[in-house]
Amino acid sequence: MTQITQARIGKITAEMEKAASLESVKPEFIRQGIAEGTIVIPANINHNQLQARAFGKGLTTKVNANFGTSEDYDQIEKELKKLKIAQNAGADAIMDLSTGSKIKLTRQKILAAAQLPVGTVPIYQAAVKTIESGRSIVEMTVDELFAVIEEQAVAGVDFITVHCGLTLETLRHLKAEGRVTDIVSRGGSFMAAWMLHNEQENPLYQYYERLLEICFKYDVTLSLGDGLRPGSLADATDRAQIHELLILAELVDQARAAEVQVMVEGPGHVPFDQIETNIKLQKELCKDAPFYVLGPLVTDIAPGYDHITAAIGGTLAAAAGADFLCYVTPAEHIGLPDLEDVKAGVIASKIAAHAADIAKGVPGAKARDREMAVARKNLDWEKQIELAIDPAKLKKSRAEHNQTLKETTACTMCGSYCAMKIVAAEL
Repeated sequence: MTQITQARIGKITAEMEKAASLESVKPEFIRQGIAEGTIVIPANINHNQLQARAFGKGLTTKVNANFGTSEDYDQIEKELKKLKIAQNAGADAIMDLSTGSKIKLTRQKILAAAQLPVGTVPIYQAAVKTIESGRSIVEMTVDELFAVIEEQAVAGVDFITVHCGLTLETLRHLKAEGRVTDIVSRGGSFMAAWMLHNEQENPLYQYYERLLEICFKYDVTLSLGDGLRPGSLADATDRAQIHELLILAELVDQARAAEVQVMVEGPGHVPFDQIETNIKLQKELCKDAPFYVLGPLVTDIAPGYDHITAAIGGTLAAAAGADFLCYVTPAEHIGLPDLEDVKAGVIASKIAAHAADIAKGVPGAKARDREMAVARKNLDWEKQIELAIDPAKLKKSRAEHNQTLKETTACTMCGSYCAMKIVAAEL
């Protein structure tokens, strides 16, 4: 039985209990949200050491971290270090986006080490296997694609990105748009190439019930991918993107009817003034299904700083109702992230998520900031370090920037002229 199956018969599972304790909400709140489909707990029945997290309406905004090996980079041990860094930095989920020859081994090791929910994009492995067999991606068979999906479900993957809304009709809209950046989703491009070459409908859409059967069996959460997400501001909120979203909304209904957990993925590059519209449109069409967004990035001209452009967009997106932010690192649009990039990406998204939670009135969010304010007033540096999103960085920076300080409770900005101390002495 899936989490939805159990929620609808009134049962509160161990995963619901765990998620509720992390959120400081009642388990019944989680159960009701899962029953309605506004909350998901990605928790494959075969992922044994998982520490369950809940994603969705009324909960704290979550953050995902991506990494994985490729044909040009197959250092699995370094990816496991990235996993550890992401977990320690506060990520709530991770995705293995491996595409190289070690794709299966990488996933096995990540699943064995991860306490967080693990997501994948199964078509990557299906494409790699097809190429390794001496054929091109467009020669992949439907059965081969579904075999990989089931293999990953059996292995314990908690959620999968599947581009089910990318149909022949959607591609017609794409051709008519004349986009600047066409398709930037890697999985979406694989699927589109297959459809155009074979002149056949997307098998993930045509045989959606087959997909639902696999997900129901292992309680794999569907993450309905946006294969036509905009890859530049110029392409944001166009007909192709919205047409795909309309199809995803229908697929959400079908997944809920089949008692399969489902969330929806959202756009990547979106002008700041269009973000709220995008979020509210998805929430309305998809009946409050959890919304998982990449960024959104609010400008195209900041390579090397895209963790910042994504944090700006992510704050507004989450404040408007997005539930789950996919991190963007400083290496976005450049190459695979290194260890420092992973940490920077997670921290930037955690800042965005927390800022949005304050705006949304999530219980406890504003209280933490008040505690920090009190600690600053009291010049209590140990408490400030404890409350910081990145305690290690604050502790290190405090030491490095105040080596010449005579007044140890202040900082080198003001020293003995500390505003807090001056006013405190007179009040």
